[in-house]
Amino acid sequence: MPDPESPSRLGEIIRRQRELHEMSMREFAEAAGISNPYLSQIERGHREPSNRVVDAIARTLQTSADALYAQAGLGPVEDGQLIDVRDVLKSDRKLTPRQRRVMIEIYETFLADNTGLSPRG
Repeated sequence: MPDPESPSRLGEIIRRQRELHEMSMREFAEAAGISNPYLSQIERGHREPSNRVVDAIARTLQTSADALYAQAGLGPVEDGQLIDVRDVLKSDRKLTPRQRRVMIEIYETFLADNTGLSPRG
């Protein structure tokens, strides 16, 4: 089951990337082929966009949907649901508890470096 914060993390990444591209919400929504109110809901974490919408947003940002998911700490799975990489690391019993904690810390450090977000505790 996806983390309840998944839409808000993805929305935050989309908003930050849009701002880095110096596009207004209206300009960006038009370029991505979605409505301005829908983009606003995505960015605020009130709506979880479909894979098709994430693809359109990624194209507008000149990146891939996988890159957006990765920046948000999420990964696509075959049935279209999102998983949190942290949850996968926490459940990997081939690693010791200490190794799992270290891997999560490293992962969160990379995310923070790449997105300017502080790591989640």
